[in-house]
Amino acid sequence: MSTTRAGEERQEGGRWAQAGAATMHITQLNRECLLHLFSFLDKDSRKSLAQTCWQLQDVFEDPALWPLLHFQSLMELRKDNFLLGPALRSLSICWHSSRVQVCSTEEWLKSAFQRSICSRHESLVEDFLLQVCHRCPNLESVTLAGCGHVTDDCLARLLRCCPRLRALRLENCARVTNHTLAAVAAHGRALQTLHVDFCRNVSAAGLRHLRAARPRLTLRAEHSAAMIPDQLPRGALGRGPARRARLPASSHGGF
Repeated sequence: MSTTRAGEERQEGGRWAQAGAATMHITQLNRECLLHLFSFLDKDSRKSLAQTCWQLQDVFEDPALWPLLHFQSLMELRKDNFLLGPALRSLSICWHSSRVQVCSTEEWLKSAFQRSICSRHESLVEDFLLQVCHRCPNLESVTLAGCGHVTDDCLARLLRCCPRLRALRLENCARVTNHTLAAVAAHGRALQTLHVDFCRNVSAAGLRHLRAARPRLTLRAEHSAAMIPDQLPRGALGRGPARRARLPASSHGGF
């Protein structure tokens, strides 16, 4: 072998040695770096990466990784790709789907097919929020859009269990009534912002009472009090699905 060829091979070997020395496995990074890397991934990607080894699974389960949760469909609530815990500060469930209109339809107007659609997901959000009430006492912001089956009782429980809640934004939540406004006045001591946009069962009288009770609260109710509330058709009481219907917002208790 010539001297020139031997020298070239030594140089090449040196480059490979340097490259090998510079190679680092992801698990060799410290925890702070791993948390930072995970923070750039969506929930599915975090879960997939966590399944590669126990060290990354441990990072996935670190509460510091989960101060914010955003869901764009109700089915995402069923996935095992997130963590609920005391580190959670902001939660949003924004479902923009044609099925929202079905959920918002008065019960006595739904066909059997529409009721079957709702039966598949009508308790999803409330069951999820019940877990939030138990696990996330430090929650500060909640946004619910298109959650047509969320009830006043569920929101009242949320306000009681999350005393640090500062912002509650509701949009197109057909089951929200003046009872939620009463719960805000009674339990939302830290609440600074309340939106009840396109919530047709919130009345103008209820909004006036809340403004009087909580004058410093930033309250927005776009189109809510101007919309037509749910009303039982005349003579429908006690017949069929109408038994499950609610009274108009103006007749609800609380306000």
